[in-house]
Amino acid sequence: MRRLLLALALSSSTMAAPVPTGPANVPEFKPAFAGQTRAEAVVSTTKLVVTEVATGLAKPWGLAFLPGGRMLVSEKAPGALRIIDAKGVISPPVAGLPAVDARGQGGMMGVGVPGDGFVYWTYAEPRQGGNGLAVARGRVVDGAAPRMDDVQVIFRVQPTLDSQQHFGGRLVFARDGTLFVTLGERSILPGRVQAQDLASDFGKIVRINRDGSIPKDNPFVGKAGTRPEIWSYGHRNMLAAALDAKGRLWEIEHGPKGGDELNLVKKAKDYGWPTITYGEEYSGKPIGKSLTQAPGMEQPVYYWDPVIAPSGMVIASGKLFPEWRGNVLTGGLASMALVRLVLKG
Repeated sequence: MRRLLLALALSSSTMAAPVPTGPANVPEFKPAFAGQTRAEAVVSTTKLVVTEVATGLAKPWGLAFLPGGRMLVSEKAPGALRIIDAKGVISPPVAGLPAVDARGQGGMMGVGVPGDGFVYWTYAEPRQGGNGLAVARGRVVDGAAPRMDDVQVIFRVQPTLDSQQHFGGRLVFARDGTLFVTLGERSILPGRVQAQDLASDFGKIVRINRDGSIPKDNPFVGKAGTRPEIWSYGHRNMLAAALDAKGRLWEIEHGPKGGDELNLVKKAKDYGWPTITYGEEYSGKPIGKSLTQAPGMEQPVYYWDPVIAPSGMVIASGKLFPEWRGNVLTGGLASMALVRLVLKG
């Protein structure tokens, strides 16, 4: 594959030594190519001013702008959507939403407002025998008591599993009108192994139309023993995904103990989990055969060790931060930092 040169940005425009980090979780693992991890530091001349917009939200997870500049924000637990105006005033919870399983890593997650008259969101759906990620859409009615009308559940992850972890849940609206959804592999072993199973949605990125139907050009349409919505597979838990200026899909996923990954997502490709990984079990035990490479499996463009625990991401565009245009920005839940990754090539 064509390699991308990367650098972690700190604070100037010159190349420096590798970014200071802690010791690697798995020091015996070596990168597959130069620059795949512990990239050189890049300092930035851009000055930042941080402004607090709103306070008092309960575990905010996703954000999208409504027409007119208001923000629609998801609260992971107890599982709600709220509207925030330009003055930071937070609305009551939006009424009319389906039931949410907010236990563990479940709750209300991704939100999107693509401009087609609908609001889209992902959430952990309670089900008989367990739960699963679902995607819904509706028409928001703003006001003192906001509500969601015309609610439709357009996609449900299959199968159902009794787990409170690794739901995924990020939405990305493609330029062709389709919708990418990131799906976690549910963490526990019965789900984890299904990341390599094309008859399961676990550990996949799926591509659907906005009404929930399946695009005819998806790679596994018409193939026996596979789910037609699957776009890529072999993923762990993807909380971050975005398109770049060329319309290419990127995602960042949580590794286990070590090995958070940045991947350039391609149609029908296998990203390796749990067969290959740059991490190990939280107990320190190896995962599988302790492999980092295998034939037919994609390498991450970049990986972090120690992990940053990535949350959302954007690929910077626009005029506000011209120096950062085309760079990856992601939040680190463990590193407690906004991480900037410079892509070159």
